[in-house]
Amino acid sequence: MKIESTDDLDLTLAATSFAALGSEQRLGVLRALVRAGPDGLSIGELGVRSGVTGSTLTHHVKVLAAAGLVEQARQGRSIICAAVAYDQVRALSEFLLTACCADSTAPCKDHNHD
Repeated sequence: MKIESTDDLDLTLAATSFAALGSEQRLGVLRALVRAGPDGLSIGELGVRSGVTGSTLTHHVKVLAAAGLVEQARQGRSIICAAVAYDQVRALSEFLLTACCADSTAPCKDHNHD
């Protein structure tokens, strides 16, 4: 589920992506992978860094992978997970902010969303 731009992002796709991020544990897993960078982490190391292990970790990685936020690849005897959708996460935030204050009678003074 790849998001090309904010204009292409529809409500259903945004809801699906936000649902994948709708768990503290999944956010922790994704954050650990983002911190690790493009080399990613083995499942074991991901469990240590995120505090999520076993079948729970497997489930959360599967949900994030189905949403296109994480990829898994076998490297020898290890499975390496890596965050891959930095643009998608950025597009999700832009989806929320694009129409910020559009219906307000007062201009947006208190925040900048450039």
